[in-house]
Amino acid sequence: MTDQRINGTVETLTGKARSAIGRLTGDSRLQLDGRLNEVKGKARDAYGRVIDGLDGLVEKAPADLREPARQGLDFARRKPLLTTGIVAGLALLLTGLGRRR
Repeated sequence: MTDQRINGTVETLTGKARSAIGRLTGDSRLQLDGRLNEVKGKARDAYGRVIDGLDGLVEKAPADLREPARQGLDFARRKPLLTTGIVAGLALLLTGLGRRR
């Protein structure tokens, strides 16, 4: 289990608690903040699951590609938002190239 998954679970639980407290006290701002934290936590947990899955694939990769793949995963662990942005940008670029044909 990666740090992303642990932090995501903690953030989800914290968000649920804040949201519940907001509902009990009638504080809509606290309730909204709790829901946002819950969503962020779920996203972080999902990101951690993807990274964990890719770890297993790195072990199955050819020997000469394992070290570069590990370096890429280490970067993805340290910079999750940047990695997500890069992947989203590449997806948009590839989608745009596919439509022009």
